[in-house]
Amino acid sequence: MLARLRCPVCAEPLAAATDTRALRCPRRHTFDVARQGYVNLLTGRAPHVGDTAEMVAARADFLAAGHYDVISAALARAAATAVATAGAGVGAYPLVVEAGAGTGRHLAAVLAALPDAVGLALDVSKPALRRAARAHPRATAALADTWQRLPLADASTAVLLDVFAPRNGAEFRRVLHPAGALLVVTPTGGHLAELVDALDLLRVDPDKADRVAENLAGHFTQERATEHTARLRLTHDEVATLVGMGPSAWHTDPGRLTARIAALPAPIGVTASVRLTVWRPR
Repeated sequence: MLARLRCPVCAEPLAAATDTRALRCPRRHTFDVARQGYVNLLTGRAPHVGDTAEMVAARADFLAAGHYDVISAALARAAATAVATAGAGVGAYPLVVEAGAGTGRHLAAVLAALPDAVGLALDVSKPALRRAARAHPRATAALADTWQRLPLADASTAVLLDVFAPRNGAEFRRVLHPAGALLVVTPTGGHLAELVDALDLLRVDPDKADRVAENLAGHFTQERATEHTARLRLTHDEVATLVGMGPSAWHTDPGRLTARIAALPAPIGVTASVRLTVWRPR
């Protein structure tokens, strides 16, 4: 993994420092490795701090219950196909990177399907990275902002995962191997439909697929798209966690949301519906 990392300041290779728990480039730029296992490769201040420890704990419980395993399974299948198609071109130990990885659960599922791969979780949330760093024995984690230059060598990545996360098309293209694949997961119009009206949540943009394509088209070619659906049965606490995991968390009055959740039946049936697109570098 270390051989694929690059200094986010000067893009030189990084190596383990001999005098401290850190990574250092030849120009002496130094980046601390936290005792929880992730390395801080952020330059300057991130535009936001990401999920809090409480939000991350709730998200970890929600994912551990298997509610989004449909997403993990779809990613694992698509990644295995992508690596098999690429063959030896992506190297003996292909690198899987997840941008906006959160707790690293999806990354761990992909690594489980690729026994020779290594993984890197990128996120701006330190509480999330503490979990992602130990999500899988072959995974590590780094504090990094997706909108900045990614701390990776050119063409170093075999598979790049983006699940409900920002998409930096130019940087994704730079770090992906020419034979690699970008896997993007976005919500469909039916995602969480049972909760949208009941809780006055933000609706999925009907032009979402077109906007994703527009963002990536200059750097990638879409290979295929598939939709994946699962029926969830959620408690009130799980509904609150689910809302807190999405963009509606920043646009909803907490008191009003709590009251509306309390008025829902328990458990409530909710549809998870996502679109997985596979993109190849141009």
